[in-house]
Amino acid sequence: MQRLKKLAGVLAMVFVVSFLFSGCADASIAERRQDTSSTLYTGYVGTSFPTSFMPWLSRDGIAPTVASMIYNTLFSYDTDSGTYAPLTAKSWCYVDLEGQPLTQDQTFQTANDNEAVENYYSTRKEDYMAVRIELYDNVYWSDGEKLTVEDVYYSFDLATDYALSNHAGALAWTADLKHESDGRKLVTQGMFTAKHSDLSGTYGILPGEEDTVMYFLVNKSFGAVTTLFNTILILPEHIWEPIVSSECQLNSKNPQGELLKRYENPVGSGAWILEKDETNTQVITLVQNPNYHLKAQDGSALYKVDKIKILLYLDSNTAIFALRKGYIDILDSAVSSNYLNLLSGEKDIFVSNAPGNGISCLVFNVNPSKPYDSGMKMLLQDIEVRKAIALAVHQEELIANVLDGAGKTASAGLISVNDELLYEPQADILSGPVEERLTQANAILDERFQDKDESGYRLYNGERIHFQIVTAAANQDLVSYLQRQLQKIGIEVTLQAAGSTPETTYLYNSNFDMTVQPVILSMANADVMYKAHFVTTERSSNYGKIQDEELTDEINAMRKTLNQEARIARIHHLQVLTAQQYYKIPLYSSNVLSVARTDRFTGYVVSDGQTVFNNETLKNLVQVTGE
Repeated sequence: MQRLKKLAGVLAMVFVVSFLFSGCADASIAERRQDTSSTLYTGYVGTSFPTSFMPWLSRDGIAPTVASMIYNTLFSYDTDSGTYAPLTAKSWCYVDLEGQPLTQDQTFQTANDNEAVENYYSTRKEDYMAVRIELYDNVYWSDGEKLTVEDVYYSFDLATDYALSNHAGALAWTADLKHESDGRKLVTQGMFTAKHSDLSGTYGILPGEEDTVMYFLVNKSFGAVTTLFNTILILPEHIWEPIVSSECQLNSKNPQGELLKRYENPVGSGAWILEKDETNTQVITLVQNPNYHLKAQDGSALYKVDKIKILLYLDSNTAIFALRKGYIDILDSAVSSNYLNLLSGEKDIFVSNAPGNGISCLVFNVNPSKPYDSGMKMLLQDIEVRKAIALAVHQEELIANVLDGAGKTASAGLISVNDELLYEPQADILSGPVEERLTQANAILDERFQDKDESGYRLYNGERIHFQIVTAAANQDLVSYLQRQLQKIGIEVTLQAAGSTPETTYLYNSNFDMTVQPVILSMANADVMYKAHFVTTERSSNYGKIQDEELTDEINAMRKTLNQEARIARIHHLQVLTAQQYYKIPLYSSNVLSVARTDRFTGYVVSDGQTVFNNETLKNLVQVTGE
């Protein structure tokens, strides 16, 4: 019945929107229908577009997507092969402390390479490893200037220099780089180029390599290169170095003058260029960079559309209507599972139902800071109370009703069963018959809170045990079902609207009981994200500030383990340890649902964890002729 009501509501909203737009449909669709070029009209659902595309400024909304299209990182991580795919750089390898490659072909791709690095560095007293990086020699900024290793050096040096960057995230991204600057003053040198040379001569640059070869010194961990390679977008030194200072920081909330001009007119090295004259508060226009260095295998352009127009819609109903009527070709926004039955099988509509790569978790505030270390939330310090709540969560019911079946259950170890390399079945401790789990949960709570009110809710110091869940209003259905599930063990929960900045308003300062948080753990990010989720207590993903010595020691040991098999074994063990904390309780892993039209383009690619507007789709689109 609940699902029928939700679907009826969606249909009603679509009808209302259709009525409102019916008078102007022909005018609105004219541009797209008459456009015979390969322009992809893309819808995005959000409250507004970013005012600029300074790549480190915003991690919210569509800003990261657009920034990653205008700028490039050094590499991207290929989840299928477990290797780093070339972007700005074409190859990399570990070198020894004399600067000689530890692999014969100066690349690092296979398990044998792991073994060579382990054999060498595990016997060294130094706390770092050296990495050689080689850039493509034909990469240019969109203003025509050539990109060199000096741009890479500048970008990473700036990321370590908080006085100039004013960006705490960049400090985290470069935490494993043995390099630091402070107000333009070099504190520790951990990068070497021809211009910023190694005085000892160990990491020398040969003639002809001045623009393309550089060296990094990184912490002794195979995961140290992950964020360095595929998180930090490379910036043009010639654009930012003359502007950025301690008085005019890179990350400014109130940019003015030349800084504002550079924010609004980005110069990048990516496959796309911002078309400023066709960009405003309602549309973002990107055109292909004609000089982009990466090509398809046949030598043609890597991406198969010449222009992308991203249009803003304030709600999903309006965006869905626009897609159905043909105003746009594709949505760069996940849609609710409510739309699945509405759109499946509809003429000229392609529905992407991609497996998710994240797990939505109910997170407890287990170690609240002053002045919020009081009241009911202190009950969550008791691991047995957390265990009882965790046992009552019925994932199958949430998936059936909140996701309309478009998702799957998740292990308490927070790594998907589909990850054959890492998944540890012994960490899946919250599965099994729900009635047995409820019996166990009630037995735990009966020992602590015997008194109940007339509605069956447990009492603590004469008051009903009640917790608020800080989350987006869009999760009202989720909270409603959690209310029903936890009522069965005498615990009351309600939704507390998260607002636009929940991290700073509630989460970082401990002003919450519970929250809903997505968690993604994989081989690619294990070194960074295990620490962020379970160790670091200041402004990190460890919202509830858990501190457990055994868990911290195991995470640190995993990070420092150079033997790949031993490292994988530690990740298996970490799943058991994290599950037993009953701290981040899995709710489900939701599929990513998105939609596109097939009357102008075909060749859409379904990619795990992404909407159908993704990199592989843009490489494979085929324009439909004879429309």
